[in-house]
Formats: sequence, structure tokens, C-alpha cells
Amino acid sequence: MKGRQIVLDHLGGREVAALLVDGQLDDLLIDDDSAPRPGAIYRAICDRPLKGQGGMIVRLTDGETGFLRQVKGMKPGQPVLVQVTGYPDEGKAVPVTTKVLFKSRHAIVTPGAPGLNISRRIRDEDSRDRLLEIAHGAGLEDGVGLILRSSCAEAGDAQVAEDIAAMAALAGAVLADADGTEPEALTEGDGPHALAWRDWSEPAAVETAPGGLDRLGVIDQIEALRGARVALGAGHMWVEPTRALVAVDVNSGGDTSPAAALKANLAAIRALPRALRLRGLGGQVVIDFAPLPKGQRRQAETALRVAFKPCPVDTALVGWTPLGHYELQRKRERVATAPLLAGL
Repeated sequence: MKGRQIVLDHLGGREVAALLVDGQLDDLLIDDDSAPRPGAIYRAICDRPLKGQGGMIVRLTDGETGFLRQVKGMKPGQPVLVQVTGYPDEGKAVPVTTKVLFKSRHAIVTPGAPGLNISRRIRDEDSRDRLLEIAHGAGLEDGVGLILRSSCAEAGDAQVAEDIAAMAALAGAVLADADGTEPEALTEGDGPHALAWRDWSEPAAVETAPGGLDRLGVIDQIEALRGARVALGAGHMWVEPTRALVAVDVNSGGDTSPAAALKANLAAIRALPRALRLRGLGGQVVIDFAPLPKGQRRQAETALRVAFKPCPVDTALVGWTPLGHYELQRKRERVATAPLLAGL
């Protein structure tokens, strides 16, 4: 099928959202109940400082603990409003921040960060003026900021205003409940279906009937994610998570032409954001390219910037190691797919 298609379904009792582009699986969200969802907001209680790391362990609900950075002036026993920023490594505390955001499809309300920002992707001046008028009419409280997302360009005035009002009301309710002596979950964070509605805002056909994953052949593509091998035409790469990092090994395969290594490396770069995204992998990523002369490194770096620019997961391009590997640092905002599939 040509074009974009979103499939909202369940797999093994878990909520699943799949994004297909021209029939190929391009993004995948699978629910996980083993840890708090990113975006969940808690009234946490400061527990103990970690002086060597410049942070604080905070108590969440159900025996969970969070790790909070930049804790100047905070003391044990103090309540603090925090938001989950990602999934923790095994055995570690949940990463949290005090910079709480209330995010919807069209609007992001930012308490404590006043100001109005409109997505730079909206360049039409008439559209920007229209959105400014809607924003100024929202009547946000002092000290509360607003970000209008790129999806506003195609949305109606009523939809944008409704989103702003809903997020402002949620922010007000959460902030009013920030004080207390015990930890409490104030919001749960969005599941895959809500995230798909919120973040996959480009026009797409939506399939919501049960069994859509099977009917559209998505199950087979999901099953392929159990393996580490990614085909690249004549070549291939292996994307393998270890406890310390994600190792990516690029091979030119049976191609023996003079440009085989460069072709395999460029193909791997184009395929890597999707391979990491579908597998839910983050943290440190180390790429072992097929033989790559130093004279071709700039070409590889340019291709990496182009490939990761549209990726929704924040990724820092760190640079080359002395051994000629390339390092990335990727936000852990998704749960790894392989362990979830193992339980299905």
C-alpha cells in the first residue's frame, strides 16, 4: 500500500501502534507496564542526595525510585514535582526532571517557562498570525508558557484552542496537587495509541479494527525485529544491544566492487535511524563501519546528520574514536522491543 498508514491494535494483550510508510514498518510503539511511562508526572519525595553525581534519589509510588539531576537547594523529605523522561537501565532509578511539560497533538504547555513559541516549520506568515491570535486568546496564567507544534498548520482554530485549553487545565490541576508528604502519581503518561495520535500527525489512513496488524502483514515485520541482522541490498549490518552499548557492525557482503564498502556504509547510515527506532534502542551507539578511509569520513558525517535530523528520538552525533568507530548518544525514551517480543 502506498502512503502512510497507522495501525492501532493489541498484541499479546499489549497496546501496539505501528506506522507504515509505503507498506514498510517505519515506527513501532509497544506498551510496557514494568516501569513508569515517559511523560508520567509524580509528586515525588526527595530521599537522599548523590553528591558525587550532583543528583538526588527521589521516592515515587509502588517502591519505585527516580534519579533527579540539578538539585541545588533541595533537601531530603521535600516534595517535588517531577516528570519521567525515559526508561531506566536494568537495576537503576527512573530518570526524571523538574521541567514538567504538558504535551498534546497541537500544543505544549510549559509551567515555569513563560513565553510563546511557534514551530519553525510553520513559515506561512498568515498561519503564524492566526496562531498568535489563538494563543493570546487562551488566557494562560502568568509564568506559564506555550509551544504550538507544526501540526497546527493543518488544524482548525477550534482544534488548536481546544488543545491549549485542555493542556492548561491539566497543568493547573497537577500544579494544585504538587504539595504533600507522600509520593503520588498525578498523570500516567500516554500509551502507544495516544502517542500515535499525538506525535504521528502527518496525514495517514488509520486502521483501528482488531486484527489490523495481522491483516496488513505487520506481524511478520515485527517478528523480524527479534533478529539483529538488517539487510542493505548486497550488504548488511548487525544491530546488537549489549549491557554497556549498542554495537552496529556494517558488512559489504558479496559485493567486491571498489566502491562496495562506501555503498554499504551509506546504506547503513540511511537505515540506522529506523533500525534503532523499531528496536527501541538508546544510550551509547558505536558503529563499526566497513573499511572507511579517513578521506570519506566527512561524507559519512554529512550522511549521518541528514539521516538523523527527522528522527523523533533525540540523538547526538558524538564523533570518531581512535579506532575509527563512530559514536552516537541516543535518548532512552523507548523500551527495548526484543524483550517485549520474547514475552509474547
